[in-house]
Amino acid sequence: MNVLKSHLRITIETLLAAGASQHEISRRTGVDRKTIRKYQSKSPMATGSGPVEGQNPPPWPPVPPRHASSACEPHRAWIEEQVQLGRNAQAIYQDLVDRFGFEHRYNSVKRFVRSLKVHDPERFDVLESLPGEEAQVDFGLGALTLTSNGKYRRPNLFVMTLKYSGKSFRKVVWKADQETWARLHEEAFRTFGGTVTYVVLDNLKQGVIRPDLYEPQLNVVYAAMLAHYGVVADTCRVGDPNRKGTVESAIQHTQSTALNGKRFESIEAQNAWLEHWEERWAAPRIHGRKKRQVLAMFAEERPSLKPLPAQRFRYFKQETRTVDDAGLVQVQAAYYAALPAAPHTQVTVRIYEHEIQILDDVGEVLRRHEKVARGQVVLPDADRLFNPSRETARLLAKIHKIGPHSSELARAIFARRGRPGQRAIYGLANLCQRTKRFDPLTGQYS
Repeated sequence: MNVLKSHLRITIETLLAAGASQHEISRRTGVDRKTIRKYQSKSPMATGSGPVEGQNPPPWPPVPPRHASSACEPHRAWIEEQVQLGRNAQAIYQDLVDRFGFEHRYNSVKRFVRSLKVHDPERFDVLESLPGEEAQVDFGLGALTLTSNGKYRRPNLFVMTLKYSGKSFRKVVWKADQETWARLHEEAFRTFGGTVTYVVLDNLKQGVIRPDLYEPQLNVVYAAMLAHYGVVADTCRVGDPNRKGTVESAIQHTQSTALNGKRFESIEAQNAWLEHWEERWAAPRIHGRKKRQVLAMFAEERPSLKPLPAQRFRYFKQETRTVDDAGLVQVQAAYYAALPAAPHTQVTVRIYEHEIQILDDVGEVLRRHEKVARGQVVLPDADRLFNPSRETARLLAKIHKIGPHSSELARAIFARRGRPGQRAIYGLANLCQRTKRFDPLTGQYS
């Protein structure tokens, strides 16, 4: 039966007591006649006579009937003990049958065990932070946007939210690679006018290459960018996204309020709308938990942000190369000297816009070179494994040990013929290997 409001119920009872017909009551009150009949059957005044003397009226609303006790009640103590041991209803039922001769169905045991289990809801601590201490970042999906092929697709929505104030930076991008991830952080820092101490992120591949509880391996470009801005990455435990609930809520708020049901003809139009929405609605709003305006809290937090460095971060690509026999490494079809790295060893190469850096296995910079065109070789004379000038000096020093006359002859050959005469000097230097040398002081050959 429909439960009517008190004023309608009183009106119906009054009209019934006055002897009005159901049709008349329905016309006046707008209540269906079926509902009026049910009230009429329960009203003692519907017959025009009062209650019988000595008869108690039935309770209203009626008391719900008591459920029959469970067939498992005699075994309650034993079943509670089994539930505390972590046993399931099926195992308890089987033991009841075998040990106690239980004759009822399994469903009786299942219902009884379910009533004994107390489900304690998971609790979450409210993580507070100081102004300028923490920001949280994550990717979501933006609104449908027209692509170059004429189809609509959802771009990636990047959100960085300051933990203290709730101020957010939002931007949609098509690419979600490692460099784009780092550039979005830098743009967010520039928008806020400063940096924080910690950035909390989950283990998405753009930021974390190898998740680990103690030593997660970050993307090298991302780690270098954070170091440039003096920020420390604080990765969440695997499977624990609640650690960054602030940015999760910001993404959900953006998707459900700013972007839900919208379509954009370009990604620039969507970013322009997000900037407008942040300035017009998101920033001036009253924070749901803190009951304060986000913009006012950001005004308090902004002086606590760390100052930005004078120069922007220089982005690079990092690759591994092997030093060849000539002491060179090949980078983008050009060759660069890698000494003092030994031939056939691996080195790390960082490719900047106008510079090449060669690093050892601990990250120390071995060489810096200006980028050159494809096919060119950057190899100073001092780095050549075979340096003609250095080789000539070595040969003349070797011949000088043979004797003063041999040294004078070698120098004369080099002075007259230059480097082409170095072949003759090789022969003179190797002369003592094929013939014995006579020592006039001892009169012996050696």
